[in-house]
Formats: sequence, structure tokens, C-alpha cells
Amino acid sequence: MGKRLVVICAAVALVVALIALYISSWVTVVPPSVDAASVGPGGSGGAQLTLQTVAAVGPRLSSSRPHWVSYLVYRNGKWERSTNFTLPANSLVRVTVYNYDGESGLRNPYFSQPQGTTGGTEVVDGKTVRALDSPDYASHTFAIPGLGIFVPIPGVKDDAKNPCDTAPCALSNAHRTVTFSFRTGGKGRFRWQCFVPCAAGTITGFGGAMQTIGYMDGFVKVV
Repeated sequence: MGKRLVVICAAVALVVALIALYISSWVTVVPPSVDAASVGPGGSGGAQLTLQTVAAVGPRLSSSRPHWVSYLVYRNGKWERSTNFTLPANSLVRVTVYNYDGESGLRNPYFSQPQGTTGGTEVVDGKTVRALDSPDYASHTFAIPGLGIFVPIPGVKDDAKNPCDTAPCALSNAHRTVTFSFRTGGKGRFRWQCFVPCAAGTITGFGGAMQTIGYMDGFVKVV
């Protein structure tokens, strides 16, 4: 009986250790921070952040979770899977988002209008708008609650030609182009994320990629 109890305790301890190792690797593997590109001489014109949103990140950028939805950032001529960005303090930041994902819809229609952007607007496929025509058209959002930034990103229609299957996607694939700008304040570290429940197969759509840094949320470091 004593030997059996020892074996059971050892097995339980092993399972606990494996679970702890899994959680530790999940939490501590954080992608590097990407500096926004400076605009103008010495960065006098602010900064430029160029992003891409995709329905499936693909094995090239995520061997462990290739089917997860994700944001990508453009740096040094290529797309990288990172959601940690460094922005200059007290500066104008221009953001371009190329969205290749479909429509998911917002649960709160209030968030179909941009907030905290220059002029309270965003530019969708070349047209300046103060709100999406319908909250159902949203695919993702780019939101930094600590800075008062909330921008809805409309999705690609289901019948669009030449959709992108896995990232990184090209401009020849069906996509929506969204641009906006905002001003940073003083230095700080702020959480940002997507508020559209687009993680299929998880509880309420907010699990998996939605709660994992490097996919649909991350940090903005203002320096």
C-alpha cells in the first residue's frame, strides 16, 4: 500500500510539473518589441506603424498555432509576428492596417466609431469615415484603452476574389486598408488588443489568440 501511494504521489507531482512548465512557457515566451518607423529628419514628423491582420497566421510565422488569427507588424522589409510596439512620446503616430480577414461583428455598436484618433476619424479604402456603416462589418479593432484609442477595422466580404489563406498576405490578395493617426502623451506602458470576439472555437470567442500576446493583443511602450 505504501509503495503504491508513493507511485501515485510521484505521478501527480509529474503532472503538476508538466502543467507548470506548459503555463510558464505560454506566459514567458513574449515576442520582441518593434520600434515604429521614424518619419521626417530625426523623427520630427512622428512615427509610422504598419500592421497586417490575418485569419490564419500560417506555419511560417507560427509553427505551434498556424490556424490562429493574428496581427503582424512590418519591419525592415518583412512581416513579423509581434504585437509589442515602441512609440515616441508626445508625437504623432500614423498607423496603416491591411486587413485580410472577414467580418465578425462588434457586440457593442458604440465601438463602430473611431475614438481618440486625429479628427475622430479613420480612412477606410481611401474614404474618411466617422463610423462603420454597420457594427456587423467589423473584423478587428486596434484599441489602446489607456490612451483612449479605439479604431474598428472593417472586414473583407465573403465573396471577395483572391482571398488570403495564410500569412503573410500580399497586396494582391483581397483586403481592406485602414489608416488613422493619434498623438501619444508622456512615457508609459499600455496594453492594447482587439475587442472583436474572433477566436473561433473558444468560449465567447475571446480565448486563444485573443488573450495571447503575439497574436491579437500586446503592449505599447511610449518612450
